[in-house]
Amino acid sequence: MKHNFVLVDFENVQPQNLGLLKAGPFHIKVFLGASQSRITLELARALQEFGSDAEYVQVTGNGSNALDFHIAFYIGRLSAAHPDADFTIVSKDTGFDPLVRHLATLGIACRRVKAVTDIGQVKATVIAAPRTPAKTTARAPARSPAKAARNVTVTVLQEPSGPAPKPARKAAPRAGPASGTKAASKPAPARVEEVLARLAKLKTARPGTLKTLSSSLLSWFKPAINEVELAALLAHLARTGKIKVSGTRVSYKLD
Repeated sequence: MKHNFVLVDFENVQPQNLGLLKAGPFHIKVFLGASQSRITLELARALQEFGSDAEYVQVTGNGSNALDFHIAFYIGRLSAAHPDADFTIVSKDTGFDPLVRHLATLGIACRRVKAVTDIGQVKATVIAAPRTPAKTTARAPARSPAKAARNVTVTVLQEPSGPAPKPARKAAPRAGPASGTKAASKPAPARVEEVLARLAKLKTARPGTLKTLSSSLLSWFKPAINEVELAALLAHLARTGKIKVSGTRVSYKLD
């Protein structure tokens, strides 16, 4: 069954109506800032209804965009484990929009909404629409890149577990430049080599948390890398087994 991940930026939005998602196959991750040690009783009760499909992720330490980096990292990690998954970021922070657009070029279905109620409204509207005929889906690659990216999200929400969305998901990579899509999905080999070399030299002084590792990566490159490049580097290190993230802690296997 297709995975639908909802990642809540709790520093930016404190939803009281997560129970609205109970009817769908959602996996919820609520990201809390370092100073957010308490949640409301209503939110706790709502999350309990999801059982193992709900999780808190608390950021340790304060820093600019620390929580945003965590969300970007988890999307990279989860998309590597579940290539056909859908991602919804619940936040009013428009800083996530460049990441959402970049993920669309890689064929990863991701969107940002301002409230949990927006998820239900979009889903209900798409489900009520008639199923797209097969011949229309076949013409999808000929559309413009902007329309193709929108079609990916709409088709996936229409049938979360059915076979119909698969052709539409492939439309996004074909709509983009053929030479740039694969290159954008992985960090530059030179950057990876530099990161591994620096980590190897640090030995016992390696960053112990995801926040400090992110800060170190940002400081190692001049000019500084952006958030999308940082997420790609972290996802690559996790995917290749060089790092292992448990909550907010990071361990290494560089030998």
